[in-house]
Amino acid sequence: MIADTASHPATMPRGAELHRHVGRVSLRTLVLVRWIVIIGQLVTVSIVAIGFRFPMQLSAVLAVIALAVIVNLVGTIMRRGRALSDRAVAFYLAFDILQLSALLFLTGGMTNPFTVLVLGPIAVAAAVLGRDYSFLLTLLAIVCLAALFASPFDLPWNGGGSPRLPDLYQLGMWIALTLACGFIATYNWSVSGEARRISEALAETQLTLAREQQLTALGTLAAAAAHELGTPLSTITVVAKELGRDLPADSPFAEDVALIQSQCERCRSILAELARKPEDAEESPFNRLPLDQLVEAAAVPHRMPGIRLEITSTASPGSDMPILRRTPEIMHGLGNILQNAMQFATTAVKVVAQTDAHRIVMTISDDGPGFSPGLLGRLGEPYLSLRDQEHEHLGLGIFIAQTLLERTGAELTFVNGLEGALEGAAVRIVWPRAAIAL
Repeated sequence: MIADTASHPATMPRGAELHRHVGRVSLRTLVLVRWIVIIGQLVTVSIVAIGFRFPMQLSAVLAVIALAVIVNLVGTIMRRGRALSDRAVAFYLAFDILQLSALLFLTGGMTNPFTVLVLGPIAVAAAVLGRDYSFLLTLLAIVCLAALFASPFDLPWNGGGSPRLPDLYQLGMWIALTLACGFIATYNWSVSGEARRISEALAETQLTLAREQQLTALGTLAAAAAHELGTPLSTITVVAKELGRDLPADSPFAEDVALIQSQCERCRSILAELARKPEDAEESPFNRLPLDQLVEAAAVPHRMPGIRLEITSTASPGSDMPILRRTPEIMHGLGNILQNAMQFATTAVKVVAQTDAHRIVMTISDDGPGFSPGLLGRLGEPYLSLRDQEHEHLGLGIFIAQTLLERTGAELTFVNGLEGALEGAAVRIVWPRAAIAL
């Protein structure tokens, strides 16, 4: 048994493809950050050229800064307030890397202490873009840093010529910056990717519960509609009865009036059923089931031909079998785990439920290949990108099941070869009896 997807995996797995179109960054944010960078560049150039009176390629430097200003203005006018695709964000960050590299090239190359600023766009790219774009931008930054070795311009300085750092020292700086680019890109991408996966998986869980809430709201709406339709239907019934009394027995319309009366009675019975209050439905005996029957109900939609489902339940002396309510959390949580077991079982899935006065313990196991040993400690995380020869799963189903069941007070444990279970994978669920028993 391996962690599987939910029924509707609406999100993209780890390592999004290169041409993903839905972005998370607005152009306004990038433009604002670039204005801050441009102001910082102008202040720095002013201090060096005017304050310190250091000689430098002032015209070329200002031209490079002016290019950034033009790009910012054009982007603001053309796509004001729009969210950008990952491709567009990558192009904007690539321009930032190239523009900063050009300034460094004109002001001493690798000897310029501001070379460390190249790490900025890399950090942003790793936080908001996918793996492929982050890798390409990191590679671009490394190449640009290497190109700084060829700079023929001296570091702006005054008195006795520009200081010259040894070539070996500059090579060490380049290696250090290269390693920093790789580390920052990898670390930021991993952390931000994990946060995105958790957020997307929680959204999928909330969507699952929202579907159940919509069904409840639909029942309430039906009851309200039945109440509104009751008055005109009663009027039609009264008029039909009066017509039936006034018509002679041999009238050709007597049969039609009788049909109207019978259909009115049928409509009244239908509306009476629809008008039943939601709390009445909750008290229905079908929504209050013994533990073993609840498991059977959760497994019905996921039964697979050729897979035997064994359900056994025992109660310790002095305690009885608990009655549980069919809540969406329990039904969807158990359903996802049972579906997962059915998919990877060879011949059988076994459910053992044990209860005493204080807790309920349920073990769901199968005779399949079991969980991958290297992933036992990570089960319950979404988007594990697990694959086997016949299935491709993302772990979202297990994540949703764990999230829903933990809302009911359960604790889940994932093991292989649990005693008393089948030899494959097993999920042990423990509830405090008072948390879910009626």
